[in-house]
Amino acid sequence: MLIAFLVAHLTASGRTEVRIAGNLVDNAVAEAAADGAISQAIFKLSDPRPDQRWRLDGALRQVAIGNSRVALQLEDEAGRINPNLASADLLEALLQIVGGDPQRTGRLALAIGEWVGSAQAAQDPAAMVAQYRAAGLDYRPPGEPLESLDELGRVVGMTPAVLAALRPHLTLYGPAEPNPNSPDPVVAAALARLPHTGNASSPADQQTPDLQTVRIIATAQGPGNARVSRTAIVQIGTMLPAGYNVLAWRSRID
Repeated sequence: MLIAFLVAHLTASGRTEVRIAGNLVDNAVAEAAADGAISQAIFKLSDPRPDQRWRLDGALRQVAIGNSRVALQLEDEAGRINPNLASADLLEALLQIVGGDPQRTGRLALAIGEWVGSAQAAQDPAAMVAQYRAAGLDYRPPGEPLESLDELGRVVGMTPAVLAALRPHLTLYGPAEPNPNSPDPVVAAALARLPHTGNASSPADQQTPDLQTVRIIATAQGPGNARVSRTAIVQIGTMLPAGYNVLAWRSRID
């Protein structure tokens, strides 16, 4: 009986290890497929023939990489709002649209500007320290650009709910004013609230010719129901040494 128990235990342990190893292999295959799809997207976006380039329309594209199917989405990063560069008016408009307290959105927009160092009418350092201390925070705004969107959670007055509502519409890699033709209805609505002048140049005019910043989202379905998502933010242009430059990379395994 003891021998039978040991054999059963070893067999069960072996099967578990085989399943774990199989899952690791399946995930690796899906990861490679997602990476390959992102490389294919960069190639298609770099095509010197404009009529052959993939469009940055956010539509789902299905591609096959090996035995894996990958869903690709391509988005223009200029269609999002950059809190490092955006004006206080644009930030306030965005906060109002995503459901921020109307009585606090102006102050929160100014607090974001103070955090990133772009505020035109920032408080003196002592006043900012006092404000943060009054909120129970033992730090003050660094006055420097955000390194990640998570930093916004440290801004006085910011709540997890407001940050979660803002995040899908933000980027750290876009221009000061987003593309007015942004497919994001929230960004478009925020821009519509801003005063417009006839002499203002469009974001497209402010960008370097033949250089675009793209968000590539690849979701690969591999063997064994392995599912991997990759998000890459890439600059693409002929002036770059390799033709492209990866600015950010994030992965998720389901």
